[in-house]
Amino acid sequence: MGFIKGAFNQIADPRLFFLLAVGALLLAVWKREAVASNAVGYGMLALLGVFFVFGTFDANFRLIVTKPDNVPIVGLIFLLLFFVWYSIREGVLNDRRIAAGNGPIEKAESDRVWVWPDLVYTELISLILCSVVLIVWSILLKAPLEQPANPANTPNPSKAPWYFLGLQEMLVYFDPWLAGVVLPGLIIVGLICIPYVDKNPKGNGYYTFTERKAEITIFLFGFAVLWASLIVLGTFLRGPNWNFFGPFEYWDIHKLAALTNVNLSEYVWVRGLRTSYPSLYLVRELPGIILVLFYVMALPVILAKSLFKGYFEKLGAPRYYVTAFLFLMMLSLPLKMLARWIFNLKYIVAIPEIFFNI
Repeated sequence: MGFIKGAFNQIADPRLFFLLAVGALLLAVWKREAVASNAVGYGMLALLGVFFVFGTFDANFRLIVTKPDNVPIVGLIFLLLFFVWYSIREGVLNDRRIAAGNGPIEKAESDRVWVWPDLVYTELISLILCSVVLIVWSILLKAPLEQPANPANTPNPSKAPWYFLGLQEMLVYFDPWLAGVVLPGLIIVGLICIPYVDKNPKGNGYYTFTERKAEITIFLFGFAVLWASLIVLGTFLRGPNWNFFGPFEYWDIHKLAALTNVNLSEYVWVRGLRTSYPSLYLVRELPGIILVLFYVMALPVILAKSLFKGYFEKLGAPRYYVTAFLFLMMLSLPLKMLARWIFNLKYIVAIPEIFFNI
């Protein structure tokens, strides 16, 4: 029993946790024909249920999972797994129909129902069931209300509401102006831009995967891996002093993580060239500035002439560069996370003299 718990605690290491999440997504996309089967889908839900039932016999796990604040996140995990599997399943079924010349099931007359009475009855039953669940929930679980704010007794860890935990996790790797303003703003701008940069009519109004492979994979990566997994990580694995803890590990407030976060300029000048920092901060941060400019300005051009050449020809220059910029900004989060976890890299560009850090 202790060996199993220790294995889960090792898997919960953020580096392994994130890589396993990415690997699971790629495996589900690659082997979607097998994943689409009912045995796989309901089997994964059953295994997840067994894991939580097994975990409740551990006092540390039970204390975290049964906390009223965290119970909705447990439900989120099950719902996320189910609906990702269900979307893949429906896409595979539609791809088979399209390949056979029958068209997607959503456009078939047999799949359509009347608003009255079919849809209204379904909505009424759903309303009643949701009301019953909320009433039972409110009776069984106490509202997570705490004492009035006291600056002499702050919670440890002090966490944002679950829907902001992704942003709070981003604050670990980026400066507040980036994690709290720029990146969330780009998420909103990116969602607004989607109808204008992606004019492909295929996949509009029905499930599919073959017709929208790259788009669906990028969306699942951004939503399931980057956003939902950060919420799960911040809820169950971030403990006192914002340290990482395994699901079966005691949240010790005295735990010390031996971390020495280093800026890129120190890697270049002090450790690489064995010299002191230049006196001018622009010269000191020149390697990081060049790297950032290359990533933002040169890399999209290089990709347009190599890996993304087909997308450049299909989208045209304006729409391609907007899409490439948004894609690279999304990719900057996992890159920065891995750089922190593996190399203890804090900032690529660190200019505290003008409060500018990347």
